[in-house]
Amino acid sequence: MPGIIAFDLGASSGRAILGKLNGSRMETEELHRFPNDPVQVGDRLHWDILRLYHEIKQGLLKAKHAGFEPDSIGIDSWAVDFGMIGANGELLANPYHYRDRHTDGMMEKLFAEVPESEVFARTGIQFLPFNTIYQLYALKRADSPLLRPDAKFLMIPDLLRYFLTGEVFNEFSNATTTQLFNPLTGGWDAELIGKLGLSPSWFGQVLQPGSAAGHIRASVSEELGIGAIPVYAVAEHDTGSAVAAVPALDRSFAYLSCGTWSLLGTEVDNPVMGEDALKFNFTNEGGVAGTYRLLKNIMGLWILQESRREWERAGVSYSFPELVKLAEGAKPFSLLFDPDDPIFLHPGDMPARIREYAQRTGQKAPEDAGGFVRSIMESLAFKYRYVLELTEKLSGKTFGGLHMVGGGIHNTLLCQWTANAIGKPVWAGPAEGSAIGNLAVQWIARGEFKDIWEARRAIRESFPVTVYEPAPSDEWNAAYGRFLEIAGLK
Repeated sequence: MPGIIAFDLGASSGRAILGKLNGSRMETEELHRFPNDPVQVGDRLHWDILRLYHEIKQGLLKAKHAGFEPDSIGIDSWAVDFGMIGANGELLANPYHYRDRHTDGMMEKLFAEVPESEVFARTGIQFLPFNTIYQLYALKRADSPLLRPDAKFLMIPDLLRYFLTGEVFNEFSNATTTQLFNPLTGGWDAELIGKLGLSPSWFGQVLQPGSAAGHIRASVSEELGIGAIPVYAVAEHDTGSAVAAVPALDRSFAYLSCGTWSLLGTEVDNPVMGEDALKFNFTNEGGVAGTYRLLKNIMGLWILQESRREWERAGVSYSFPELVKLAEGAKPFSLLFDPDDPIFLHPGDMPARIREYAQRTGQKAPEDAGGFVRSIMESLAFKYRYVLELTEKLSGKTFGGLHMVGGGIHNTLLCQWTANAIGKPVWAGPAEGSAIGNLAVQWIARGEFKDIWEARRAIRESFPVTVYEPAPSDEWNAAYGRFLEIAGLK
């Protein structure tokens, strides 16, 4: 049975997933899993990009040792981060991590040159302090040697694909996240790029998901003892791949891709770039088949992950299931907060920051780990409700429930509380959404599926979906009202 490989890189780990088709049924197998740990060097936080490339090669070797050579491969990862390639074809420096502080204050400085309203009118992208536009602007202001006139800009999957193939391409779903791509013209916004003192020549041809993007180059084939495997540009922003894997049967659907980040929204044929989209800071990111993802980024399980790391540094280790069990037994709605408050953006002591937020808003801080975890999960569930309601307003649609994909669906309590908060069913699955969407786009490109909707039907039939029915109560609705007041969202 022929098969393909999806390399799916998240902010904390990566995986190589083998995909096979048995008729129209998808079968997946994890070939290789590896950590993705950022590296602090002096004052700068970097991705270890060469280690990630090494791990991709290890995934190809594991397939070879299993007697299997894939018919094709695709790579997806998180958004906004990038590397610069010099004229000699070599990487100029390790890419910065989006949580590095070199972008602090850059949004405000940039808006002094190009108004916020103009940036949104040109790009339709949510304002986040780590977006590519502010990273490049920070490098420009620092007179960084990375910004050579003859350099080429490649986002993380583009860069890893370049290492494998030698081909220099950008990809649509990830390019849109830079806040430098104009969805109305369908290309890089050269005028905006020029206004910021950046060079349009850095930015290359943009491929749509499902486009052929070269083959494994001869040097890599020789090193690994494999053939010239075809490489496709999939939906290379992992959320784009996750949305491709939403097993929706109704063409009007809402999704929540839940992991380190939570991204909630809907799929639209055209970007929504009116005054309300700007007011509520929504984004229009590229999707598959020429669609756009009208969505909002939410801080997600990052706050819980960092809290767990802090407790481990203090000598107390909890598994995630243990933390969820503790949260279940904690007092409900004792502390609520906005997960997207800037205090939670950077790595560090999250319990201390939650205490600071509690003091600032006149609330009592939790006394134990269960209380902290419950406050995190309840606050996330309420933020999901808030963003879902805004998504309905902006899209003009009403959704009967919420499709939830990604690793966060393993947290069954969060799934249930999300259903309780929104007062609608949550359909959870598949967990490996990004990898499955990556595979699906490859199969569409290879002619195995007619289109994304045929692929979604196959995903629905191939992977389990757990239904969480809401248990609405006056207590949940009253707590939501209090959440809106505390977070300043009313």
